[in-house]
Amino acid sequence: MPDNAYYLESQTRRESNARSYPRRIPVAIREARGIHVTDADGRTYLDCLSGAGTLALGHNHPVVVEALRQALDSSLPLHTLDLTTPVKEQFVDELFSQLPPEFAKRAKIQFCGPSGADAVEAAVKLVKTATGRRTMAAFHGGYHGMTNGALSLTGALHAKQHVPGLMPDVHFLPYPYTYRCPFGLGGEQGHEVGSKYVERVFADPSSGILPPAGVIVEAVQGEGGVIPAPAPWLRELRRITTGQQIPLILDEVQTGIGRTGAFLAFEHAGITPDVIVLSKAIGGSLPLAVVVYDESLDSWEPGAHAGTFRGNQLAMAAGLAVIRYIRENGLALYAEQVGGVLRRKLEAVQSDTGCIGEVRGKGLMLGAEIVDRRLPPDCIGSYPQHPELARSVQRHCLARGLILELGGRYDSVVRFLPPLTVTEEQIEEIAAIFHDAVLAAEREAMEPAGAMG
Repeated sequence: MPDNAYYLESQTRRESNARSYPRRIPVAIREARGIHVTDADGRTYLDCLSGAGTLALGHNHPVVVEALRQALDSSLPLHTLDLTTPVKEQFVDELFSQLPPEFAKRAKIQFCGPSGADAVEAAVKLVKTATGRRTMAAFHGGYHGMTNGALSLTGALHAKQHVPGLMPDVHFLPYPYTYRCPFGLGGEQGHEVGSKYVERVFADPSSGILPPAGVIVEAVQGEGGVIPAPAPWLRELRRITTGQQIPLILDEVQTGIGRTGAFLAFEHAGITPDVIVLSKAIGGSLPLAVVVYDESLDSWEPGAHAGTFRGNQLAMAAGLAVIRYIRENGLALYAEQVGGVLRRKLEAVQSDTGCIGEVRGKGLMLGAEIVDRRLPPDCIGSYPQHPELARSVQRHCLARGLILELGGRYDSVVRFLPPLTVTEEQIEEIAAIFHDAVLAAEREAMEPAGAMG
């Protein structure tokens, strides 16, 4: 039977240079169940990547497998464009039942192409069509996808510096980041100043920014470094956008479906957005993306937005099963509870080591920022990022059987996205491996150049 080396060599030879995860997680997955994956060499790992949050219930959960089997056995059409089916109707019913009631009663839904980026593109078209405006506002550190418009709204420079002709009229605003406050303040003062800045930019007739068609934001920045927006800041953003009649778009592609301890992450702040973008976990591990929005924005003409695979019936069947299972088993609350356990254990690792600047996140969406304490801190006591050490921590975790990904500025944040079904025993194992890996990475960093690890 071919081993990891065989598959990785073939992948390197035949796949695009744009491939990313295999460069830092060099495994070929042979089988998977729950939180565990087994590679072609027979090695088993704890998967805290979960398809970048797609696998809410982990790999091959029985309710997902059964939903797919039933769909296949029922002669359900696998592809329907936007023609409706009983499964589609049930999926929309279940999804709407989990939305805030004041939003759900005025909600319309658009099924898009199957990725989160497709849904972001649709949301941008929606608000531009509804408002007649051309400008969009996004936030520093935000991530919204890799298609042309979505990439234009994404903060990371490396992905777009070689791509000319991105969507024009996108303006970036400061996002509250306590550890690295853009105003050098931190804490409540930092996000309060940020809110005032946003309000004045939108109200200033000489700001250089035309009134936006929409503002897009993540309630917790995922790829940007697992940075939760403070609830008061989100409430202020909602107040400001309402007052200026600017549609507010919440990108819940990674944060949605129970991940942060609420069904949708913006619910922690008690706000009601105008547009919600959903993908990843909503398809039960299969490709599916939707935009849910207030009916006042529904000014599209028939056919104004489409997508061949917006009728993915298997994804709707799987997504229905996942949303229902999360609701019936209280997994959003469970994610908050066990996420708190994992966070405390990561904070214990922070106390016992020297390279973790901050542990942060919500629910089972957590991050540990790796820093270089050999260098002086900034004005609010934050140390510089240490991406090389973060990569070393990731390698040592993988060698010990734990799959994690990096994110944030300079890829210096170790990210934890276990399935919502993770047990406390598995949390213990995850934290123990991470602790050992951080200590090993720190020891290795102190060895003289050329010394053997």
